[in-house]
Amino acid sequence: MGPVLNGLIKLQSIENQLRAVKAKLNRCRRNVIIQENQVRTLQSALEAKKEEMQLTTIQSDHLELELKTREEYISKLRTSLNGAKTNKEYAAVLSQLNTSRADNSKIETQVLDLMKDIEADKAECDKIRQQIEEQKQLLEKTRKESEQLAVKYEAQITVIQTQWDQVAADIPPEQLGTFKRVTETYDGEAIAIVGEEEGKTRTYNCGGCFMGITIESVNLLLTKDEIIRCPNCTRILVMDTTKEN
Repeated sequence: MGPVLNGLIKLQSIENQLRAVKAKLNRCRRNVIIQENQVRTLQSALEAKKEEMQLTTIQSDHLELELKTREEYISKLRTSLNGAKTNKEYAAVLSQLNTSRADNSKIETQVLDLMKDIEADKAECDKIRQQIEEQKQLLEKTRKESEQLAVKYEAQITVIQTQWDQVAADIPPEQLGTFKRVTETYDGEAIAIVGEEEGKTRTYNCGGCFMGITIESVNLLLTKDEIIRCPNCTRILVMDTTKEN
């Protein structure tokens, strides 16, 4: 292989380094976003719980107001009971009084249940607030660590990108354009090493998709310095330079 293919092999190695560092940079930034989302999720949960508690409080207030009104009614029934002039009138008022008392007892039970729910909601709100505070502290720590790592990774990217540009400058535009297109297709892996199948002489395959490669293609790689692409996956084929000499 000549300078073009050797240059592409070197460029592929640098491309791998560049993408690896960029992936680290993206991960450390994504960690901050994940922590921010967790804070927002907890804050949403807190608002939902507060709204639920508010609705329960309104319901409880309505029942207590109803109890107050019904107590006034019961007070009037007691007065009517004391002033009853006949047994029939007394019995009728007493029946209404007992029914009202029973209904009030049910409402009082509902109010007590609602008060328990409100207390439980308050405790849950306090718990979520604590979780928010802890998550914010973790977010701040993650953000600081991410900023420090970002500086480190961005410096590495600058150095590696400079190396990439230097190597790319020696590769003809057409071949470099092909490399870039295949790189984008295969997430950075544009180069595939031609492999020889074990136990079979002069039988070759693509190291990317493992489909067969003709001997003619291999001979071209050995004798000419031009791009030969796998007919199946379209990666750029190269020979294994570690086996040369």
